[in-house]
Amino acid sequence: MDEILLNIESKEIRYAHLKNNVLHNLIVERKKERQLTGNVYKGRVTNILHNIQSAFIDINEGENGFIHISDIIENTKKFEEIFDMDFEFVSTKPASQKKPQNIEIDQVMKIDQPVLVQVVKEPIGSKGARLTSNISIAGRYLVLLPNSSHCGVSRKIEDKGMRERLKKLIRAFEMPKDMGLICRTASAIASQEMLIEEAHDLLKTWETIVDNFNKAVGPTLLYAESDLIKRALITAIDKRYDRLLIDDYETYQLCRHYYARYANEHALRIEFYRDKAPMFERFNVEREIEKTLKRKIWLNSGGYLFFDRTEAMYTIDVNSGRSSGNKNNVEEALVRINLEAAEEIARQLRLRNIGGLIICDFIDMRLRKNQRRILDRLKECMKEDSAKCTILGMSEFGLIEMTRQRNRESLIQTIFTSCPYCNGSGLVKTHESVSIEIERSLKKVVNCLQQFALKLVVHPELDRYLQTLDKFYLKKLAESMSVQLEFATESELHINDFRFYSTVTMAQLEV
Repeated sequence: MDEILLNIESKEIRYAHLKNNVLHNLIVERKKERQLTGNVYKGRVTNILHNIQSAFIDINEGENGFIHISDIIENTKKFEEIFDMDFEFVSTKPASQKKPQNIEIDQVMKIDQPVLVQVVKEPIGSKGARLTSNISIAGRYLVLLPNSSHCGVSRKIEDKGMRERLKKLIRAFEMPKDMGLICRTASAIASQEMLIEEAHDLLKTWETIVDNFNKAVGPTLLYAESDLIKRALITAIDKRYDRLLIDDYETYQLCRHYYARYANEHALRIEFYRDKAPMFERFNVEREIEKTLKRKIWLNSGGYLFFDRTEAMYTIDVNSGRSSGNKNNVEEALVRINLEAAEEIARQLRLRNIGGLIICDFIDMRLRKNQRRILDRLKECMKEDSAKCTILGMSEFGLIEMTRQRNRESLIQTIFTSCPYCNGSGLVKTHESVSIEIERSLKKVVNCLQQFALKLVVHPELDRYLQTLDKFYLKKLAESMSVQLEFATESELHINDFRFYSTVTMAQLEV
């Protein structure tokens, strides 16, 4: 059974995909840090770096974005990587119209020049967003390439007959000159009319983007990708999931409204979660999230994984731990631990959203055939990951090098910040993360413990943060549940800790 859980709070949306009641994927999105990938902007060139053939561009999103010359010239290879496809046929384009591949950055960009760019990689830490001039407007079935005449079909559509049908269809489309189309995986289930309708919608979107670019005075957002709620609904329909469960009534009604357009494609159950216990606790997701924030993960076999992050890479160490395998066949016992570790590594990379260079140190095995078994299992499990991954072979030391596409901050970067108690060598949760936990705990205290007269005690630093806006919201939330809520501080508390007391019995409440 496949289902998606959407947990909606005032400042955060959490998406959990459960496969047979086991957490398979997780996305945590803060409302103040909306996803930028896919957005199209009118930008302004602020600086040109001749030595690395790059430029910085103001897109009015905090840190300036970064663009390299390879993201300005037509780059077929990058389109193939992004959309997991091969361009098997190309629209006719005279050689004289093709952009030269050996141009310099200052030939195409000048300081203060207005430019049309798209975000291809989220800003992470102090690094601004990665940008491209090779715009692509993605729909559900098709992707429009306004500046490229290439056309193709996703390589994930393996049926040859289906591939040929789609090729003939988009060859027959009357596309404007020098524009291309990509058939996405979901196009395999779409009718000809649905594809034609979406192609027209994408062309209208592009015309609107161009009009707004010409009208805009300074750097501004011209086109935004779908939000997490819409993406969750479309994913559930395309992948034929059984249920979409939502714990916020307004969002539930919104999803039902969106779903009406696709109701005849898949019988998806959209349900509103009504239990008093928090939804993520009810389905054991909260405990799984807590595990993903730890360095050490125990395996059922008794072995364990150890996750460490350095400046250049993530390292994952596999250990035998408490394993009590067959003493007569030590090699096979170690292989079983490594096989389980390979499955859990693939799952943890998705849940933690770890990107960049990753080194996996498996337990040493003598036989080469066993090393191949572990490598094949890891590759098979990583196929379920939507992020692009490249896995190299296993070295004689049992090390596997791999890369995973980094498209947004990791879960740890989202939830934690550098610890002021240890000068950044450790981590504490941000004030915003604790504020969200307070909101969640307040609902739990009221709904599960039936307490309606409460005092919230927090660290003075956290209290100062809550004073700006969140106290007002918490009081309003308490009033809506007929709760009297008071606030107090205690300097002895850890900066991440908070406590609820009953103002009737003065007893501390366990949440």
